[in-house]
Amino acid sequence: MNRVPLIDRADTSAERKALLDEIHGAFGATPNMFRAVANSPAALRSMWGSFGALGGGTLGARLGEQIAVAVADRNRCAYCLAAHTVLGQNAGASADEMAAAQRGESGDLKTQAALRFALKVVSERSQVGDADVQALRDAGFSDEAVVEILAHVALNLFTNYVNVAFAVPVDFPAVKLSNA
Repeated sequence: MNRVPLIDRADTSAERKALLDEIHGAFGATPNMFRAVANSPAALRSMWGSFGALGGGTLGARLGEQIAVAVADRNRCAYCLAAHTVLGQNAGASADEMAAAQRGESGDLKTQAALRFALKVVSERSQVGDADVQALRDAGFSDEAVVEILAHVALNLFTNYVNVAFAVPVDFPAVKLSNA
């Protein structure tokens, strides 16, 4: 059972309703994660704004979603794993590519470098070195993209922590955690 109420966009403050209506318009539904975060309009503005900003970044939706499933699996966040698997497939990744990304793997060397870095950031609590950043540059990432990879990790830590800590009910098709 969820640990915070799931805010109903039809029965809330005008500020929450406006944000949740925007999210509903983007997804065609209002995912439970956003309904949980809507308990704090400031947190919801932060999260939704971050999704929008990174969605317009240089990495592209497909790689962003691959990073998201790798981070979700590492943090044992069933909600984010389910949601980002669907979103990754909607962004053009195959089911096999999303399953590989979940394990931190890719047949594409550039994607593999990004996933490796993202998972090291999570596992080592950001204690990466010069060689880790250089490996991204060697794989073809600009400094702008390197920073965006870290931003994707940070956003996904936020969403993972929300969903795990508040036991948000999964409202996407379930995907088995590989580290379960």
